[in-house]
Amino acid sequence: MRDANPGTIYLKDYQAPNYLINRTELHFVLGEEETLVTSRLHLLRNTENGDSSELILDGQDLELVEIYLDGDVLDPSCYEVGEATLVLRDLPEQCLLSCVTRIRPQLNTSLEGLYRSQTMFCTQCEAEGFRKITYYLDRPDVMSVFTVTIDADADRYPVLLSNGNLEETSPLANGLTRVLWHDPFPKPSYLFALVAGDLEHIEDSFTTCSGREVALRIYVEEKDIDKCDHAMDSLKRSMRWDEEVFGREYDLDIFNVVAVDDFNMGAMENKSLNIFNTSCVLCDPNTTTDVGYQRVEAIVAHEYFHNWSGNRVTCRDWFQLSLKEGFTVFRDAEFSSDMGSRTVKRVEDVTLLRSAQFAEDAGPMAHPVRPESYIEINNFYTLTVYEKGAEVVRMIHTLLGPQAFRAGSDLYFARHDGQAVTCEDFVLAMEEASGVDLGQFRNWYSQAGTPRLTVTDAWNEEAGSYALTISQSCPATPGQDDKKPFVIPVAMGLLGDAGNLRLQLQGEAPDPDTEDNTHMVLMVDKPEQTFVFEGLPEKPVPSLLRGFSAPVRLEFDYSRNDLCRLMSGDDDGFVRWDSAQSLAVSVITEVQAQLLAGDEAQVDPLFLEACGALLQDDALDPAMLAEMLSLPSENYLAELAGEGAADVQGIYRARTAVLAAVGSHCREALEQRYAQLAVEANYAATGEQIAARSLRAVCLNYLAAAGASGLALANAQFAAADNITERLAALRVLSQFGSRSDWEAPMAKFYEDWGHETLAVNQWLAVQASMPDDGAIARVRHLMEHPDFDLRNPNKVRSLVGTFAGQNPLNFHREDGSGYRLLRQVVAELNSINPQIASRLLAPLTKWRYYQGRAEQMRSELELLASMDGLSPDVFEVVSKSLK
Repeated sequence: MRDANPGTIYLKDYQAPNYLINRTELHFVLGEEETLVTSRLHLLRNTENGDSSELILDGQDLELVEIYLDGDVLDPSCYEVGEATLVLRDLPEQCLLSCVTRIRPQLNTSLEGLYRSQTMFCTQCEAEGFRKITYYLDRPDVMSVFTVTIDADADRYPVLLSNGNLEETSPLANGLTRVLWHDPFPKPSYLFALVAGDLEHIEDSFTTCSGREVALRIYVEEKDIDKCDHAMDSLKRSMRWDEEVFGREYDLDIFNVVAVDDFNMGAMENKSLNIFNTSCVLCDPNTTTDVGYQRVEAIVAHEYFHNWSGNRVTCRDWFQLSLKEGFTVFRDAEFSSDMGSRTVKRVEDVTLLRSAQFAEDAGPMAHPVRPESYIEINNFYTLTVYEKGAEVVRMIHTLLGPQAFRAGSDLYFARHDGQAVTCEDFVLAMEEASGVDLGQFRNWYSQAGTPRLTVTDAWNEEAGSYALTISQSCPATPGQDDKKPFVIPVAMGLLGDAGNLRLQLQGEAPDPDTEDNTHMVLMVDKPEQTFVFEGLPEKPVPSLLRGFSAPVRLEFDYSRNDLCRLMSGDDDGFVRWDSAQSLAVSVITEVQAQLLAGDEAQVDPLFLEACGALLQDDALDPAMLAEMLSLPSENYLAELAGEGAADVQGIYRARTAVLAAVGSHCREALEQRYAQLAVEANYAATGEQIAARSLRAVCLNYLAAAGASGLALANAQFAAADNITERLAALRVLSQFGSRSDWEAPMAKFYEDWGHETLAVNQWLAVQASMPDDGAIARVRHLMEHPDFDLRNPNKVRSLVGTFAGQNPLNFHREDGSGYRLLRQVVAELNSINPQIASRLLAPLTKWRYYQGRAEQMRSELELLASMDGLSPDVFEVVSKSLK
């Protein structure tokens, strides 16, 4: 084991800083071998935190060249340089501290701080990257006004960007250029940004609601200049939407976006200079799928919305991360819902939540939306903080209603503009604006785990009454054995033979303003509650958790006939989809048991007929129909199986058998739909075209699972496709259901045609990493030696190794343990190159308790990692918690 373990940081130990930094002046001299950074920090003692004259600045991988206090060289006895700190003593109440540090961005493979991506300099400072640039109070509650000067070679780096407004450009001697940027809005260091490179840009403008003109620019490498239009249109739509829905107007005269190929995250909301992973901003039909187009729109919106929910109002400390991320995910989800189908968007979000976040809640890294402790903050950029955090905000929206929620957000922004605050401050603003007590609701922020709702019913035919008894519980999670009751909004309806029934709760007066009350939200806030509905003409089928009104697991003993009724007759689109998923889970589980017993797969005719009926339903939106017909993923089915019960091979065989059975039974309807959905017009990322291609891909998947005719259709589609969405759909089908002779030539053709496009190559790697054949592990290892693969590039690693470990369960969980060994070896190598990416890759191994007959092999690979010398805090935290 390692000799020393990284320390744990606790929320309860938070203390305000001894000093504040009112103004920060930075001067960068960018060089090919090294960069000199001069910082001038205008310090003021924080009297609210006592009268200490000691200041501890953060610093990592820095060489201190010079240090001055109020213009005089600081005596060495007044400071001490540590491995990750600069400690200063006996400072006056107000002073100017100047430091010159030397850094080497060219050697910075962690992609944190200032680093090189290809031929450009760029930064990533969230969460704690700024300390790799200069000594600073690198924490979000220290907000400062930044002025930045950059000197660089004019030919190599004609574009020099930072936050705020460009105030000066001037030529220097020796072919250098100097620029001066000033950001008038105080910000923490994590929002600092710098970019220097030989870049091209497209430009547009936006007129705000108050009449100000804002210049909009997207900077990219010259080869990508034709891939920016969709992102620019998305940005303008986001700006208008945020004004109309949240009343938030942009506050500067310029907004810049830069695309960077080497980037750990999707994008970063640095004030007025958003830095994006190329995969999240560049769009072209030959390199970007339909899902990619939608993702770009959503991420552009997300980062723009941060201008208020994250920048103007930011986090006091990193435990409050969901304050900005959960709120902003909610905002971008609402935006995407308004731009497209609200139901389909909800289904997509819930699919991610159930398949990945619920597993996180049930695993060793489980933590509340507002964590109580961490070792490495980069490990807490999680689905719990982002997606579950957004669900918590959505529940507040449900509890308060849209008008009161908007009043609460207005109050929050007005009260805390320019401040670093907490989740509690957000909830208090919502309470104050609405008059609703959210005291018990706060349990969602402090308790980990996914609550479980168990529902039973009772029908009294004589009285015409129907009772629903709802009990809630939450399993133990690390450090939290006992949980207090949550406040859980359960949106519901009751379905009768002719449609949804009018709802009347016993003991409550009818609402005179509502003639057709078929929808209601029940507030579940006790361990067990019973709700009785009166005046019903028949026993209903309950439509529960409409719109997925709370992030919980729901247990109700639906019959398959009940699920079919909900699928076809309920008013709520989410419940229709959810019922289809529940029916599919039941059928796949039954088939898995048949195959385990050595019997042939017999798929329930009721399910086959239900799928056939969906295909004949012309009233259904094709995008929604595609979601309803898509079977639950293998990973989701494994997670549902429970601890120690997931049989990966059995799940794969059963799911494949159900795909084939539906394909055979519904062959004519599938072929008819497939032909009808062919898009004759030129490619466009419109809702109508995306829906058609989505359903067409689902039909092709079923047909290929059923036999050779589907493979022939896939071959024809690959040859005729004029966009990557349809090419990849065909290629996936051929590689999932065909033999080597079916996919080898198309795979080579794809690379031959599109190997010059980085984003297309990443998709090509991902398709091969997800193939279920026996050659998968050898193929992944071979591709890791491919000229287009680079272990230092996060996009390449995620496409190949991340896809293999996360989306190819059949091969990752091979009986000989070779899949686990591959991942452990990659993580070990990445540990010293990019610890952040290394730790994120580990998630599949942390689920070792779930897999039947595989636990010891998975655990042993984690133990080998734990025994490594020089293990980074990022990887150490994940490994150590997983082994407990």
